Amino acid sequence: MSSKLHDALHSPTSVFNEPGEVLEATFLTEVQKRDVLARWEADARELQVAAEEGMDGGEPDMLRQVRSALRRIGDAPAEHAPTKQG
Repeated sequence: MSSKLHDALHSPTSVFNEPGEVLEATFLTEVQKRDVLARWEADARELQVAAEEGMDGGEPDMLRQVRSALRRIGDAPAEHAPTKQG
C-alpha cells in the first residue's frame, strides 16, 4: 500500500481538502474511494457529536459534503442513521 493511499484511508483530511477531491483521485480505485469517504463520514459524525457536547467541532457542512460525494459514486447513505455515529 502506498503512503498516500495509507494516509487517505486513515486520515482523509491529510490528503484531501474536501470530499469531492476524493472522486477525482486517480491513485484510488472505486472501492478505495468509498472506503476513504466512509472514513471521512465517520470522522465528520464524531465531530458533530463533539460539537453537540460543547467541544470544538469541524465545519458544519462537512457531513453533507461527504454524503454528497458518496451519492455521486452511487453509494447513497441512509438519510437518517440510527445514531449520530452512523
